[in-house]
Amino acid sequence: MLQFFILLKRFLPSYKKYVFLTVFLNLLSTLFSLFSFAAIIPVLNILFGASEAKTQYVNWEYGDGLNAVIEGTVNNIKYGVEQLIITHGAQTALLLIGIFLVVMTLLKTCSAYFSGYFVIPIRTGVLRDLRNRLYNKVLSLPLGYYTDERKGDLMSRMTSDVSEVENSIISSLNFIFKNPITILAYLAVMLVISWQLTIFVLILLPFSGFMIGKISSSLRRTSREGQAQHGEFLSQLEETLSGLRIIKAFNAEAKMKTRFNALNETLRRTFNRINRRFELAHPLSEFIGTVVIAILLWFGGTLILHHNSPIDAASFIYYLVIFYSIINPAKDLSRGAYAIQKGMASLERVDNILNTVNTITDPSAPEKCGDFADKIEYKNVWFKYENDWILQDINLCIPKGKTVALVGQSGSGKSTLVDLLPRFYDVQKGDIFIDNINIKSVTMNDLRAKMGNVNQEAILFNDTFFNNIAFGVEKATFEQVEQAAKIANAHDFIVATEKGYYSTIGDRGSKLSGGQRQRLSIARAILKNPPILILDEATSALDTESEKLVQEALENLMRNRTTLVVAHRLSTIKRADEICVMNEGKIVERGTHENLIALNGYYKKLCDMQAF
Repeated sequence: MLQFFILLKRFLPSYKKYVFLTVFLNLLSTLFSLFSFAAIIPVLNILFGASEAKTQYVNWEYGDGLNAVIEGTVNNIKYGVEQLIITHGAQTALLLIGIFLVVMTLLKTCSAYFSGYFVIPIRTGVLRDLRNRLYNKVLSLPLGYYTDERKGDLMSRMTSDVSEVENSIISSLNFIFKNPITILAYLAVMLVISWQLTIFVLILLPFSGFMIGKISSSLRRTSREGQAQHGEFLSQLEETLSGLRIIKAFNAEAKMKTRFNALNETLRRTFNRINRRFELAHPLSEFIGTVVIAILLWFGGTLILHHNSPIDAASFIYYLVIFYSIINPAKDLSRGAYAIQKGMASLERVDNILNTVNTITDPSAPEKCGDFADKIEYKNVWFKYENDWILQDINLCIPKGKTVALVGQSGSGKSTLVDLLPRFYDVQKGDIFIDNINIKSVTMNDLRAKMGNVNQEAILFNDTFFNNIAFGVEKATFEQVEQAAKIANAHDFIVATEKGYYSTIGDRGSKLSGGQRQRLSIARAILKNPPILILDEATSALDTESEKLVQEALENLMRNRTTLVVAHRLSTIKRADEICVMNEGKIVERGTHENLIALNGYYKKLCDMQAF
């Protein structure tokens, strides 16, 4: 429960007004409920003829002490009822008491409604804040975080776990704001009526609390296990949908069915245990409440049967009504406690993301980053993901307006080298400078604003052509988008669609060919108009005809820009001002295409292999 109150402390400060109104109205509802129950005593006295004029009016003052005030108030209310019966008769008294009961009940129900009315903005607001924080955290975390996490499990935390927090914890806010107030107020009145009976009740209650607490703690452990299995379930589903072509090609349907069915059965058994324990909350609390009432009836009846009883029969019935009225709030509170424990397991999984330390952050006092004017420089750069060094002692200078290409076998560190420039990852040793300013000393927003990326996989969104090209560019006009598409050789196939630039391209551009997707991503980079361009194997996955169109678009894009190119197809980088050959994280050769061919070294071997 401690984590639950920490959750409230995190999210409720923005909703202080609603919290105050909810608590205040719940308190009013409880008081009106007690007043309505109090009508039982004079009704019973009238029905059993116990209201004779034998009570004397008592004068009391606030300085006489709390007990004197309470006893005097009760005595004078009883005196007023007796005088009412004498003056107007028992039937009139019953009618007036009935009207009093109706009015008190109306006020109670109205207060209860508005207390729930004001808790709704808290519920929906806290859920919105949690989703926003989680999404913002996902956007802010470095790319390295996602290499160690399964996409399906992350999706599970952002969907099913957040939904479980809503269904279990946030939906219990009304119980938390209402029921403790009701229970405490009722216990206070019970203590006033008979402290002996109330102490007896308080001795019995810890036993029931212990029983409920044991089941509640086991429920939380099982819920955490169930949510983890649900994350694995989504991961397998996502892998199946992504790899459906390979599954069918290798006749692996039966194997995947077996894996999925086993996981699904495990998930079913786990949630069977969770739901069975959750359903135990209501009957267990009801049974324990009935046992306590039975014992209370015996103990209270024993007190009344003695001639010197501190409580009369009518007051004892009022006491029982109040105590029985505690049972429903207590049951709701115990059920809410079960729900909270069930939801806390999901909240812990969400907090695993929210509490992740972001290792790549903006400096506290960033430097001003002006227009790119001189060069990009890697100085003694070392980098590793885990144990082995991926890059070792890299020194590279890229003058403004020049094109530098990186070539080499897969795994040699080419893509990692270019990913360090926009700070997708941070170097462990050495530094990277732009115009002699360390990239770690400027904000990432300023740094990345100077760069445009075109990757091997064209990352597009299920939106229109216009919005995909204008992505990340504020207030782009139609003319600017159209001009960028023309430069990227994308205009013709865009206008051939039904709605032109306002046609949707499907999930990840599924309605387009590989070459069309790539030209669309190039148009996006052209519209951004960055001084620095990063091309990461932008043509390696294309056929010859598409490659020609894309290469022409890339040449238009690279004109008058500083470009860092990662290439597998060596024919695409012959015109580069410098080619750096990488092997096992080091630059082993560098020079122009002609110089490297004449060197007859590693680059010459790569060219001969591709020519062959």
